[in-house]
Parts: sequence; C-alpha cells; structure tokens
Amino acid sequence: MVKQELIQRSPVRIFEKSIHGGLGAGEVGIISSQSGIGKTSVLVQIALDKLLQTKKVIHVSFTQHTDYVLAWYEDIFDEFIKKKNLENARDVKNELIKNRVLMNFNQDGVTGDQILRSLRAMIVDGGFKAEALIIDGFDFTKMSRERLAAIKSFAKEQGFSVWYSCTVKGESAAYDKKSIPLVIGDFVDLVDVVIVLEPKQDHIALTVSKDRDTYNPEHLALKLDPKTLLILEE
Repeated sequence: MVKQELIQRSPVRIFEKSIHGGLGAGEVGIISSQSGIGKTSVLVQIALDKLLQTKKVIHVSFTQHTDYVLAWYEDIFDEFIKKKNLENARDVKNELIKNRVLMNFNQDGVTGDQILRSLRAMIVDGGFKAEALIIDGFDFTKMSRERLAAIKSFAKEQGFSVWYSCTVKGESAAYDKKSIPLVIGDFVDLVDVVIVLEPKQDHIALTVSKDRDTYNPEHLALKLDPKTLLILEE
C-alpha cells in the first residue's frame, strides 16, 4: 500500500467524520477515560495521521519519559506497516520523525505561561508550524479556566488544534448526566469535543459526549482493539 492510500483508508477518517471533520484551528478536544484504557494510543493515532499527511505535530507529555512516548509511536507505526504492507516504510518513517517534536514537562514544576513560552519559541521563533498539539498526562484537577483559555487563544492565533487526554477516577461517578467528566465541568464551554473511552467485554468503545454545541450525539460507532489499542476499521 502506498502512503496516500493509507491516509485515505485510515480509520481516523471515520473518527474525523463523526466529529464534523475533526478539530479546526483553535479548537480543543479531550479524550477521557480511567487509567490504562487507551487514551495515549488514540492521541498517537491522531498524531500519526497528521504526520502521514506531512503535517507537523507537537506532542507534550506530563507523566511519561520521552522514551515511553517514542515507544508508542514506534509500536503503532509498526502495527500499521504490518497490517497495511506500506511501501517505502523506512522513508515514510524518517519523514514522520522530521515533522514531530516531543516535549516533556513536570506539571508541578512549570506554569502555564512557561509552557506557552516554550511552545511559542518552538512554533514562532523556531519556525515549526505545527497543525496539531497533543497534550498527554495533564492532571485536570490542576486546570484553570484561564489556563485553558490561554492555550485555546494561542492555538487559534497560530492555526493548530489541541487534543488532551483526561484521566478520571472511579466510573460513572466521575461523569455528569451528559457524560462529561466532572473534573472539566467548570470550563466545558471552552472544550469543543469530548470523547469517552469505555471498556466493553470484547472491545473499547469510543463515544462522543460533546460535539461543539451538541451533547451525546449518536453518530460515533468506533471501537479500539483491546489488544493493540488501534482504532478498528469498519
């Protein structure tokens, strides 16, 4: 399979279609679940899809070392190759690496302003024009309305979208009646898309809790393979 065909047939196309084409510049999406369900995998698949389209991605991790994040990219890319028999895989992989920046922060040791300055230095001063910002492992109990609004404003200014992972503790008690994580309740109006991962008997279900002004739309029927944590194709 050639790269363009891989892009066109990616299950991320279905994912994007289910949320009206995916996130646009200045929009914020959240992938929510308990620990260990597959949030990082989904974020990496979204990132790899952008990278395959020769778009630039910045991946910020708050909880894992950089080598852990790199392992996710390696494993998922290798799984793609195995399933799709991608031509010129080594050249494609080298191209992806050129368009990806990994950043690692300790949330207790850095302020929101410091992170924005680091991002601005990379994007504006360094000329790394990212189309997507992936933020994994951020503790939303420490998120403020002002901090999220600042990220959203910067993303709109620079023309990129933002995907966060959000870990909840407990099960149903962690969500409100609209299936929105309680931890983001005070600033949910600033969040454009909320997706919840829920383990089932033989798969992990992806459901949309919020798509812009609509809560609990019924048009997403995607699953994760519980073994590979890849988005399953229809």
